[in-house]
Amino acid sequence: MADWLVEEGIGEHRALAMLGGTALRARVDWPGKASAGQVEEAKLVSRAKGSARGTAQLANGEEVLVSHLPRDAVQGASLRIEITRSQIGESGRVKRAQARPTELPLCPAPTLADSIRAAGDTVQIVRQFPDDFWEEIYDDAWTGFYDFKGGSLHFSPTPAMTLIDIDGALAPRELALAACRPIAKALGRFDIGGSIGIDFPTLEAKSDRKAVDDALAAALGDWPHEKTAMNGFGFVQIVARLERPSLLHRTHFSRTGAAARLLLRRAEEVTDPGAILLRCHHAVADKLTAPWLQSLAQRTGREIRIERDPTLAMEGGFAQAVPLESP
Repeated sequence: MADWLVEEGIGEHRALAMLGGTALRARVDWPGKASAGQVEEAKLVSRAKGSARGTAQLANGEEVLVSHLPRDAVQGASLRIEITRSQIGESGRVKRAQARPTELPLCPAPTLADSIRAAGDTVQIVRQFPDDFWEEIYDDAWTGFYDFKGGSLHFSPTPAMTLIDIDGALAPRELALAACRPIAKALGRFDIGGSIGIDFPTLEAKSDRKAVDDALAAALGDWPHEKTAMNGFGFVQIVARLERPSLLHRTHFSRTGAAARLLLRRAEEVTDPGAILLRCHHAVADKLTAPWLQSLAQRTGREIRIERDPTLAMEGGFAQAVPLESP
């Protein structure tokens, strides 16, 4: 059983599974959209004739894809649905949330802490994670690179699957074996699910491919999944449960939103007296909504100022205390 720490930040809830002072896994949630476990009365707005799938609209206007529709469910009808997967952003589009009809009692969208507790793990709500593990994990997710001794992993989320490329100076067999545990660690830290493709170095000997298969299976032993054996080109496919966007998806397909939320987190960490100045790229500044800024002012008890700086990288925004203006 993992012990999770949860930060309920502005526009974003973050969670880390800790063991012995190390962050094993991470999870992120952006409240406001349909999420797995939510049960709601929805309106069926479209359904192709003869199909068991359709589109339903939630009370907040969000449209979700519904499968396993009963035969008598017609367009315009009300039906109770359970959300099974949140919407997931991709390059140029968004995959709608998925749902199915249910007879379960109505249930609002669970918080991140609620979802973790429902899985049987313990949760402690904290104001701030220890040792700033979040920034380290966030930086790796933002770049898509995860380094390990002897090589590095490059993560590329695509509409079909998340691809992992392995690079390094070691011999192919040694590099493939050295990458197995880092792959398992990175999958947990980025909270990646769904279809995952791993491009290992090509190994001609069947015994070498078997050794890598065994090492990867051992590294992923406590993570529910299915996987293929390595083929002759070094490719392995993994399929795991997918309920929500990963941290990798958030940082790659909603970069300004992710950067704005990180900036707000940094602002909450300012301890020096005075007003709080948020200095950031203009695109990030545009994402800082009035409710978020009001919440930041209430949480910190400070005056909030924004300074736009086009020379800053998207993720390079920072917060600092500045003197209050004289009356």
